[in-house]
Amino acid sequence: MNLAAVDKIGKAVLYEGYMLYPYRPSSVKNQQRWNFGVLSPKSYSEQEKGTEPFVMRTECLVEATSGAELEVRVRFLQLVDRWIGELVSPFRDLQPEETPEIRKVPRIEVGGRVYQPWQEAVEREVILPVCHFAAQDETALSQTFELSSARQLEHLHDGDRRNVGVIVREQNALCGAVEVKTERLSDRSYKVGVWVRNLTPFSSVSADVSREVALLRSLVSTHVVLGIQDGQFCSQLDPPDHLRDAAAGCLNVGAWPVLIGEEGQRDTVLCSPIILYDYPQIAPESAGDLFDGTEIDEILSLRIMTLTDEEKREMSQSDDRARQMLERTESMPVEQLMKMHGVLRQLRPVKEEMQ
Repeated sequence: MNLAAVDKIGKAVLYEGYMLYPYRPSSVKNQQRWNFGVLSPKSYSEQEKGTEPFVMRTECLVEATSGAELEVRVRFLQLVDRWIGELVSPFRDLQPEETPEIRKVPRIEVGGRVYQPWQEAVEREVILPVCHFAAQDETALSQTFELSSARQLEHLHDGDRRNVGVIVREQNALCGAVEVKTERLSDRSYKVGVWVRNLTPFSSVSADVSREVALLRSLVSTHVVLGIQDGQFCSQLDPPDHLRDAAAGCLNVGAWPVLIGEEGQRDTVLCSPIILYDYPQIAPESAGDLFDGTEIDEILSLRIMTLTDEEKREMSQSDDRARQMLERTESMPVEQLMKMHGVLRQLRPVKEEMQ
């Protein structure tokens, strides 16, 4: 499995839509989060008549011997609810056994810095046992996973070193299941199917807030990475002639399998929630993630530079990733910015049957 290539593209997939220009929590776009690859709790999906999916399904083809080994990794983000509290009675020392009385507030300023609520993210990965292609026509493998709830407090101190506020980070428990099936199509060809399901219990609070609550119990930016030893994956975009009909019969819901790595390598597939070409690459001119959907590095970088001092202050204090992006953009050499201007990507020939 080409993990080096997967990590570069996988990071871009994970954080696509994580934060949108103008990169401030006060922006409406960032208050109403919109992500790719969201798998909601099953009960919430059923409540919403399937408009919010709880399952991702992907299928692709493999040419391999019966001794080949399939590696399966499921990656996603778990959202962390970060809210801000003000201590009702500020004090200088906090004993471990004491639980201070906290009042939730929309923002608090301590030591010249503004703290605001936000949804942070933690990267998660589920690795399945190696799946062996057996001599029989079908094999199946399934695994459940559970993530425990967690709560973390970060105390805020004023100039007199008094505890005056707190950042509370809360993660909900998650549970789900991954199922893998292989089906023999011929002596050396197989169809591989992967299902990822979110089985986290969920009860709606009210119609107004249920989606926001469900998002905190969802798998976000979900994608699957497949690796093969002693075999080769087939392109879904350009399958070999003898497997063209079988490729057309592959069912992909919420995911799209593409080959990853150097052109011609066929040992790794990324099943992405975003439709990509085979062998996607990060633009060499890009100085780093900008998170905004279908990134246009030059114009987004220029827009960041034109933010007001107050907007930059809010951006830098909202999130570590946003702060790093701001620092990187403001320190970008002119030569690096000019590399982004007027770049024309490789043109792809149009096949005769598509003309």
